[in-house]
Amino acid sequence: MAVTRVTKAELARDVWQHLVGYFFAQREAQMEIARDLGLTPGHMKTLFELDAEEGRPMGELAALLACDASNATWLVDRLEERGLVERRPFPGDRRVKSVVLTPTGVKTRQLLVDRLGTPPDDLVALDRADLEALHEALGLLPPHPPYWAQAHCPMAGTAPDATADHPSAVT
Repeated sequence: MAVTRVTKAELARDVWQHLVGYFFAQREAQMEIARDLGLTPGHMKTLFELDAEEGRPMGELAALLACDASNATWLVDRLEERGLVERRPFPGDRRVKSVVLTPTGVKTRQLLVDRLGTPPDDLVALDRADLEALHEALGLLPPHPPYWAQAHCPMAGTAPDATADHPSAVT
């Protein structure tokens, strides 16, 4: 019987560091995909947080992007200039603007999903048995949404506080 020299927590940390390291080693390829589409990382994340049907209020979008409202506004402005998103009044509170993907934005988002989902050559180079073992091991992790799925915000589906996006709306 082999002697274990590290704790389970240390082993988990090592595995996690390998996963994160591998992901970040692909960063340049991911950024090249964004550049090819004329996007920044912030634009990519913004596109992943939007859809064509349900508008996302600007304040909620800023919260999901972990940035302040002015940064979210800048991102949306640039995407709007390119025809990828449009602002609409929020249902139930026209003082609040929500953002949706345009048909061009939907296509661009799908291009991102397709291109980012293409595995790197060194992963494809693994033999089938190793890929199957890796797939099985990753399947042991708890279920999670795909990276392109919209995050859920507690405000989703409710009329946001108009003062969050429009301080001048305070009565």
